[in-house]
Amino acid sequence: MSLVMLPILIAFTAAIACFLTRRTGLDRFISVIASAAHTVVSIQLLIAVAGGQIVVTQLGDWPAPFGITMVADGLSAAMTLITGITGLAVSIYSLSDLGRRTCFSGFHALFHLLLAGVTGAFLTGDLFNLYVWFEVMLIASFGLLVLNKRPGTLRGAMPYVALNLLSTIFFLTAVGMLYGLTGSLNMAHLRVTLDTMEPSLTLSWISVLLLLAFGIKSAVFPLFFWLPAAYHTPAFSVSAVFAGLLTKVGVYALIRVFTLILPLDPLLADIVLWCAIGTMVIGVLGAAAQTDVRQILSFHIVSQIGYMVLGLALGTRLALVGAIFYLIHHIIVKANLFLIAGAIHRIAGHTELKAIGGLYHARPVLAVLFLIPAFSLAGFPPLSGFWAKYILIQASLDLQNWIAAGAALVVGLLTIYSMTKIWGEAFWKPHPDGPGGLDHRPIPTPYILAIGGLALLTVCIGLFPAPFFAFAEQAAADLIDPTRYIQAVLGGGA
Repeated sequence: MSLVMLPILIAFTAAIACFLTRRTGLDRFISVIASAAHTVVSIQLLIAVAGGQIVVTQLGDWPAPFGITMVADGLSAAMTLITGITGLAVSIYSLSDLGRRTCFSGFHALFHLLLAGVTGAFLTGDLFNLYVWFEVMLIASFGLLVLNKRPGTLRGAMPYVALNLLSTIFFLTAVGMLYGLTGSLNMAHLRVTLDTMEPSLTLSWISVLLLLAFGIKSAVFPLFFWLPAAYHTPAFSVSAVFAGLLTKVGVYALIRVFTLILPLDPLLADIVLWCAIGTMVIGVLGAAAQTDVRQILSFHIVSQIGYMVLGLALGTRLALVGAIFYLIHHIIVKANLFLIAGAIHRIAGHTELKAIGGLYHARPVLAVLFLIPAFSLAGFPPLSGFWAKYILIQASLDLQNWIAAGAALVVGLLTIYSMTKIWGEAFWKPHPDGPGGLDHRPIPTPYILAIGGLALLTVCIGLFPAPFFAFAEQAAADLIDPTRYIQAVLGGGA
C-alpha cells in the first residue's frame, strides 16, 4: 500500500505543511523537499513495475470491484515519475520566481494539492475516483490561476473554469450511465462486463460523452480555445506546471479509457483521427500568428496534443508507443520552455518579442538552454522530440495514412518556424533599448538548476532512447491486451 499510495500521501502532507508554514517562509523549502521525496518514491514505484509487473492496492482491504482500487502499471508509474520530476523542477524554480506575497497567498499548498490530484488520476483504477481526482486538480488549478489577482488573469480563468465544468457534466453523465448499465465503475471489472455485452446505442453515447469530457481537458480541436486564453496569464511557475501536466492528464484518460474500457470503434477512431490532425494544424498556425513568447508556447501545447491523440486514433501498438513516448517527452520540454520564458521576462522585462532582444550576447548559457527544448519540440535529431515524431510518423506510414503522416511532418516544419522566430527576436536581434534594456545581474541559481536539469533529461532521452522505447513498448502492449491488468486487479480467476 505504501508504495502506490505514498506519492499521493506525500503531496497531501506537503500541501497541509506548506499552508501551515506559509507565514514563516518555510513553505518554500518544504515544497522542494516534498517534491524530491515524491520523485524518489516514484522511482521506486517505476522499478517495482519494471519488466511488466503491475502493483495493485485495494484500499481498506475491500476486494475489487467493491472497494477503491489503486493500480500502478508501466504507463501510470512512468507518468507519476514525470509528475514528480516536473514538480521538483518547478518548486526549485519558484524559490527565485515567486515573491513572499504569492507564497503567503498559498502557492505551495495549492501546488502540492495539484500534484496530488495529478498523481491520483494516474494511479486510480476506478472511473468515479478518476472524476474525484479531476476535481481536486480543478480546484487547485483555479486557485493557482487567480493567485496574483490581475484583471488579465481573471479574464483567462473564466473560460478555463466554464469549459472544465462542462467537461465535468459530460464525465458525470457518462459515469452514471455506465454504472446504470454495468453496476460497476472499477476499470478492470468494466472491461470484463462490457466484453459480455453487445454494442448498443447507450454504449455509443457513453463513448461520445467521455470523448467530449476528456477532449475538453486535453484541449483537443475544436475544444481547445480555453487554453491559450488562460496559460499565458499566471506566474511563470504556474504556467510551467500547467503546461507540463494538466492537459496530459486528459490525454492519459483518453488513452486509458479508450483502450482498457471502451476500445474505439471505427467511426469514433476516424473522428478522433481528424480531431488530432485539426489539433496539430490549428495549434501550430495559432502559434505562428502570435508575437508573445508565452502565447506562442500556449498554442504549441495545443499543437503537440494532436500528436499524442493521433497515436490513440491510429490504434496500433507502434502508434501507442509513440503516444506514450510523446507524452513523456512533451511534459519535460514544455514545462522547461515556460521556465525559460520566465527567465527571459526576468532579464528583458517582457515576453513580447518586439520589446526584447540581445539575449544571445548577454546570456549565452540561457540561449543554449533554450535551443535544447526548442529543437526537441520541433523534432530535431537526436533530441527526444525527434524519436517521438519518428515513431508516430512511422506508425502512420505503416497504415498508409498519408494524410496523418503529412500533417505531422508539416506541423513539425511550422514548429521550427515558431521556435526560430523566438530565437531571432528574443536572442539574436539587439535589444530595442540597447544593452541597457537588459538586467545584467546573474541568472538566479534556482533558475539554472531547474532549466538545466530538464534540458539534461531531454538530451539523455534523445541520446539513449532504447530503454525509454522498450518501456513504452511494454506499456503499449498492456494497453492493447489488458489481460494482465485485469488479472492483477480482479485476481487470477478473472
